[in-house]
Amino acid sequence: MRVKRFVVVLLLLVGFVAVSASGILAEDAKFELKASARMRDVLFENTGKRVALRLTSGEEIEGTVAMVGNTLVHISTLAGKEYYDAVVSISKISAVRMKMRDR
Repeated sequence: MRVKRFVVVLLLLVGFVAVSASGILAEDAKFELKASARMRDVLFENTGKRVALRLTSGEEIEGTVAMVGNTLVHISTLAGKEYYDAVVSISKISAVRMKMRDR
């Protein structure tokens, strides 16, 4: 009787974990660019996530989007410079690269 109960509880837990994991993975894999989107909107949607910014100068900055203002974005935990942060002018960003799915 206890073994049956244990198996039922275990199956329920596995089911909950599977549903949670699929929701997390599905959330990470979604990105829809709206026709009216601006660079600020893309950055704001990625607040708290790791991104790589390609600047108009050709330089690339990789880090975590900490905060997005009207004209500036705060990037924390820079790649290769974990103790540094950066503030970047949104108008100087030509592209944003972000991880959307695992292989």
